[in-house]
Amino acid sequence: MGIALIWSIITILVRWFFSKRRGAISYDSSDQTALYIRMLAVTNKTIKPSFVFTPGDVRVRSQVGFEPERRGSHPYLGVDFRTLHSRAESAGTIPARRIQRLFSFQRHLLSSRLLRGAPHLNPLHILDEDYCGQAKCMLEKVGSWNFDIFLFDRLTNGNGLVFLTFNLLNQYGLIELFQLDMVKLRRFLVLVQEDYHNQNPYHNAVHAADVTQAMHCYLREPKLAESLTSFDILLGLLAAATHDLDHPGVNQPFLIKTNHYLAALYRNTSVLENHHWRSAVGLLRETELFSNLPAEDSLSIERQLGSLILATDISRQNEYLSRFRTHLDENDLCLGNASHRHFVLQMALKCADICNPCRPWELSKQWSEKVTEEFFHQGDIEKKHKLEISPLCDSEANTIASVQIGFMTYVVEPLFAEWARFSDTRLSQTMLGHLGLNKASWSAMEPEASGSSEEGESEPGRATEEPSSRVLSQGSQES
Repeated sequence: MGIALIWSIITILVRWFFSKRRGAISYDSSDQTALYIRMLAVTNKTIKPSFVFTPGDVRVRSQVGFEPERRGSHPYLGVDFRTLHSRAESAGTIPARRIQRLFSFQRHLLSSRLLRGAPHLNPLHILDEDYCGQAKCMLEKVGSWNFDIFLFDRLTNGNGLVFLTFNLLNQYGLIELFQLDMVKLRRFLVLVQEDYHNQNPYHNAVHAADVTQAMHCYLREPKLAESLTSFDILLGLLAAATHDLDHPGVNQPFLIKTNHYLAALYRNTSVLENHHWRSAVGLLRETELFSNLPAEDSLSIERQLGSLILATDISRQNEYLSRFRTHLDENDLCLGNASHRHFVLQMALKCADICNPCRPWELSKQWSEKVTEEFFHQGDIEKKHKLEISPLCDSEANTIASVQIGFMTYVVEPLFAEWARFSDTRLSQTMLGHLGLNKASWSAMEPEASGSSEEGESEPGRATEEPSSRVLSQGSQES
């Protein structure tokens, strides 16, 4: 009877929580800050949301009867971002999704005790506890560069971002140091995960978890570990977890050419990155995660969080890379200086954001396929509506191999070469080693590369050989 009663209470609480959440409104204020107001029980008489997507939880909004409305959108474009990357589903899958949420909530309660090392009394035997045990074993190796985030996400029932981020915050002692309320923290992480669009092939919560794990690896590098403060580490982990929050699965040029309201709101400048930052601030304020800190400290966290997330704008890559290179050439980076530490955190987050080509082949290949799928899907939408096709998004003119080779050559290699100059460690050499092998594998798969060179025909077996992670030493020691 006791277990049945507990489960009934959990069910009621979860249903109430998700039924009360709505979307968010963004608007310009006098200081040009997009404020986010999480609303309860609003009606379409009060709000007329955009026809595409609302900052916040569009999945909940779509179930409460709002009529979509065009607002400053392309006159011939009727794309609903809620279904842009979704696949056909039967009506019968909706209850299954709700059940998964209930199971996920139950697992959150159990995992919070496990991660703190507390014994769990009278566990609810609804999920196989072997999965929780395997996930906990993986977390013991969270500092490994070979960490399989796809497996970890499956073992946590799609809650990899929540489990991973909570574990890292606890491992660094940040929960105790900043006296974070466990309930508020858990709610914040669950909301962050919920606000990623899992129908996106690439920009989803698994990508956010992967970036957070990579950020952890960088934070443990000697130069950073010796100089970063607890405040720096907290910022780095939060920025990694929220850096693509509420990503619509399309890029900035798409938003601009379709006259999307976010492009107008942020004046066509770092549109997505600004939105990710404001969405993160909205969740911080909604959950009151830092309500125990002085107001000026909370505002400082919000501002510096924005500075980190804005640095991930790929259009500003050369700007940051040139500055980084100049510092290294002049050997004037002083990590005792707060502004220099923050700049290094920006570079670390930039590396973590695009580190997929530096992972072992079996992981890197999956990420390459997912990001290219998202690009090509956008290109198909642009073709359908007779829009100019964005670079790398034309599936007829590009292949996965060609996209990856170009990305590695012009974006990834220059950045990680400079990072290796800054932090010449085993991890840096491992990443560059994987990068070289992965690039060679994609080059071998490119038809033009294999057809233009007769020399390669003398050793056909080696041309298509996949690089093995066993060839390279593990990038960082297991935690």
